[in-house]
Amino acid sequence: MPPLQMPPDPGTPDSIAGTYRRQAAAFDTSRDRSLYERPWLDRLTEGLAPGAPVLDLGCGAGEPITAHLAAQGFAVTGLDGSAPMLALARARVPQARFIRGDMRGLALGTTFAAILAWDSFFHLTPADQCALIPRLAAHLTPGGRLLFTCGPDAGEPIGTVGGESVYHASLTPAEYAAVLEAAGLLPRLFIAEDPATQGRSLWLAERRA
Repeated sequence: MPPLQMPPDPGTPDSIAGTYRRQAAAFDTSRDRSLYERPWLDRLTEGLAPGAPVLDLGCGAGEPITAHLAAQGFAVTGLDGSAPMLALARARVPQARFIRGDMRGLALGTTFAAILAWDSFFHLTPADQCALIPRLAAHLTPGGRLLFTCGPDAGEPIGTVGGESVYHASLTPAEYAAVLEAAGLLPRLFIAEDPATQGRSLWLAERRA
């Protein structure tokens, strides 16, 4: 008899995909669709030509961010680990390409003019975030931009989605800057707890040309 496979503990990075699979409907119902993210999305895509390829990591159910980027004329690829979320996204944004996968093993064999990880990257451990940033850099064209949300400082808080625990983690701003630079990315802007984004902390970086 094969060994019993125990499910990951709740509130750990390995439990994230299962949590968002079970709580897809609850998350989708509660998702703010006011597009308060738009000023940062505009920073990310400023100057990009129509049809430019954009990667939305942790795209969820496709609204509002993936749909907005597609409506702006970009060739959007969405990646998420939750099949129910992706089913909703495909129905809502049929012009986009969607992939089910774990961002930690990102290897798409192509590059993008912009990569976005809004409320997704911070579900990884600090070590996994440090390992992923060079992968993200390798998926960017020269001059391509990266935008991600994080915490205001180092920590590993536990949040909730649909009543289930979800893990979050962040490095210090100085650590993020060092990791970005080591990966060939220029840190362009960091704002901690931006009131315009409901208190999120954000990094915008650019791949060296």
